[in-house]
Amino acid sequence: MSICTILAAVLGVVAILIWQVYNRVIALDSRCEQAAADIDVQIKHRHGLLPNLLEMVKGFAQHERDAIEKVTQARAAAVGAASPQARLLAETTLGAGVQQLLTIAETYPDIKASQHFRELRLEIADTENKLSAARRYLNATVNEYNATLRQFPVNLLAGPLRLARRQFYDIGVERVLLDDAPVLKM
Repeated sequence: MSICTILAAVLGVVAILIWQVYNRVIALDSRCEQAAADIDVQIKHRHGLLPNLLEMVKGFAQHERDAIEKVTQARAAAVGAASPQARLLAETTLGAGVQQLLTIAETYPDIKASQHFRELRLEIADTENKLSAARRYLNATVNEYNATLRQFPVNLLAGPLRLARRQFYDIGVERVLLDDAPVLKM
C-alpha cells in the first residue's frame, strides 16, 4: 500500500466521521426547533383564550381593574415581544397574571357558577399543562443537544462548524391543578 492510499483512507474515514457528527447535531438542532414551535402553538392558543376570560371577569368583577389591566398589558407585551428575552419576561408575567385572574374569578360565586367560565377555566388549565409539557420536552431536547456538543469528537468540530449551545426555555408555567380539571398524564 502506498502512502497516498493510506492517506486517502484516513481522509475518507475523517470525512465520514465529520458527516455523521454533523448530521446528528443537525437532527438534534431540528428537534429543538420543533419543540420551540410546539411551545409557540400553545402560547398562541393561550393568547386566544385570554380575551374571553378578561371579558368574563370584567362583566362580573368591575372593581378588579388592576388584575385585568395587568393581564391585558402582559398579553400585549408577549404578542409584541421583539426578542426572546423580552418574550420570556412577558410570558412569565402573563402566566402569573392569568393565575391571579383565575384566583380572583374563583372568589365570585356568579363567575364560578357560570358554565362558560368552567369550560374556559378547564381549557386554560389544559393549555397551561400542555405548555408546561412542551417546555419540559424542549428543555430535554436542548439538554441532549448541549450534551452532544460537549462530547468527543463533536466538541472538536463544534467551533469550526459554528454549532453553539442552546438556552433552556423557562416561562415559569407549572402544571395547573384545579378541583375538577383533567390533569395531563405523562
